[in-house]
Amino acid sequence: MDPMTRTPLIAGNWKMNLDHLQAIATVQKLAWTLKDARHDFDDVEVAVFPPFTDLRSVQTLISADKLPIRFGAQDLSQHDSGAYTGDVSGAFLAALDAAYVIVGHSERRTMHGETDQVVAAKTAAAVKHGVVPVVCVGETGEQREERGAGVVAVEQLQVVLDAVQPSEIVVAYEPVWAIGSGQAASADQAQDECAAIRRGIAAAWGEDLAAATRVLYGGSVKSGNIAGFLREPDVDGALVGGASLDVQEFAAIARFRHHVGL
Repeated sequence: MDPMTRTPLIAGNWKMNLDHLQAIATVQKLAWTLKDARHDFDDVEVAVFPPFTDLRSVQTLISADKLPIRFGAQDLSQHDSGAYTGDVSGAFLAALDAAYVIVGHSERRTMHGETDQVVAAKTAAAVKHGVVPVVCVGETGEQREERGAGVVAVEQLQVVLDAVQPSEIVVAYEPVWAIGSGQAASADQAQDECAAIRRGIAAAWGEDLAAATRVLYGGSVKSGNIAGFLREPDVDGALVGGASLDVQEFAAIARFRHHVGL
């Protein structure tokens, strides 16, 4: 499949920032900013990932005002319901019409001890309820030095691919060594990792699904470097962290084709 047939996805992970009132204001401002710039949402998809407490407010705003921005959650439970205090199920997200859910973010893996098996189970739960999982994979600096490039991320993803029936997923490559450091991977490094991930999908699920699956880069993404990543044939968008909280900056990232002439 020609990579031009994969619609780029610019996804803003707000992490634990912005309450529900701030979320409403942020989404409104983002929608206005992109509308004023005549952004084509069919050409470059834009999605935000607010905290759980914001989701209903964001969903109501997007639905009522018919905004072309999509939204997702930052995590979900592997369980549908039951005695799992503090967890949120895929069924709940589906009832809110959430398009996406982030699964296996490096912060969940590191701070909450999520294993590859847990990530696989959560991915399966998302697929079951019709919410597209954004499956995060990536390595620390130490792992990259010991194992080499293109190894850890593919191994992490392989556990998911073995546990889940072939379906629509998004994969986000996170160079953990770059996140929050201000040091992004080079475009060549991102391409090498994303290409390795796509080869892994092809081996498990076949060439057609591999060609159709969007693979994002996430790590110190800014408006000044996004175009370099998106020029690469196997990089189909970005999972944006801190920069997604700045509406003007995030809008500029989403409009990478225009503000840098790509």
